[in-house]
Amino acid sequence: MKIIFATTNKNKVREVRMMLEDLDLDIDLVTMSEAGIDVDIEENGTTFEENAIIKAKAIAEISGEMAIADDSGLEVDYMDKAPGIYSARFLGEDTSYDVKNNYIIDKLKDAKGDERSARFVCAMALAMPDGEVETSYDTIEGLITYEQKGTNGFGYDPIVYVPEYEMTTGEMAPELKNSISHRGKALEQMKDIISRRFGK
Repeated sequence: MKIIFATTNKNKVREVRMMLEDLDLDIDLVTMSEAGIDVDIEENGTTFEENAIIKAKAIAEISGEMAIADDSGLEVDYMDKAPGIYSARFLGEDTSYDVKNNYIIDKLKDAKGDERSARFVCAMALAMPDGEVETSYDTIEGLITYEQKGTNGFGYDPIVYVPEYEMTTGEMAPELKNSISHRGKALEQMKDIISRRFGK
């Protein structure tokens, strides 16, 4: 069973492939480039879920195959939930996450305790070639750190501290992060959807 992952983010592909390994289904998760698809999809939705659906449906239409997409990002309460759906494009698409992370830390220099609350959000969409779509959604709550910590993960991982584990998601081993992360939990729901639809 082939599913095209509507992303160009190699880190996301690696995470999702890892998490699909325990599914008792013969799933061939391929990237857009592996499927020979090179399109720029305009993510003009107003929510994570809308953007995930836009991406998955576009790739399913182009390829005639099933497609999965996620839209994920960081919501910082002190910044009115920014960067939100603009997380990847925050401060410009080519701006490094080192710069983005330090910018957020600086914006929160006067925030104390719970004022530093933030969460990673992930919405996933599975689109069928006939246009039908199933979605999942989850989050992981945390606090913005005072400095970047950890070299695991990617993106905003070094600045999101998870009190329950006393570390940032950037300090977590991949197996731990995948089991508790926004993407991990949304994918668990999606695995249930895939198993229900296509399980033996």
